[in-house]
Amino acid sequence: MSKVAFLLANGFEDSEMKVPYEEVLQAGHQAEIIGLKKNETLLGKKGSVSYTADKAISEVKAADYDAVVIPGGSSPENLRLDPDILQFVKDADRAGKPIAAICHGPQILISAELLKGRTLTSYPPLKDDLINAGAEFKDEEVVVDGNYITSRTPKDEPAFVRELLKVL
Repeated sequence: MSKVAFLLANGFEDSEMKVPYEEVLQAGHQAEIIGLKKNETLLGKKGSVSYTADKAISEVKAADYDAVVIPGGSSPENLRLDPDILQFVKDADRAGKPIAAICHGPQILISAELLKGRTLTSYPPLKDDLINAGAEFKDEEVVVDGNYITSRTPKDEPAFVRELLKVL
């Protein structure tokens, strides 16, 4: 089974973490929550769920995981300036590992400068940011482009999870 890294900070969209995380575990895969600090309690923006970071980004390597999930909300904004987060996603991308980003998740991919020539979707107000980063934007429930799986909002979670589990 696969080992999946969930990149998480405070302010994540509750269901965009909860649904994929639970589905990955239910399918028999291993999931680890990677935050900026080990054992930090991370709260969803709606307050319906919280998680504890299993590991700090400074103590992990992309090579230790088979896939990466980036939930949305304001979590990506809280992670995107951290050089270890950016290096982690660059290394995962270079190795061709699946990277699944929903809602605001692609902000990390923008900051890692990984979107030139790629096709993806996101929370619709990020359209211009994606285009300015060199991506083609599609307003669809899920877009798969090579190793990238992207979706727009919580209503797209079923399609997002379906495509994630396919590659695991």
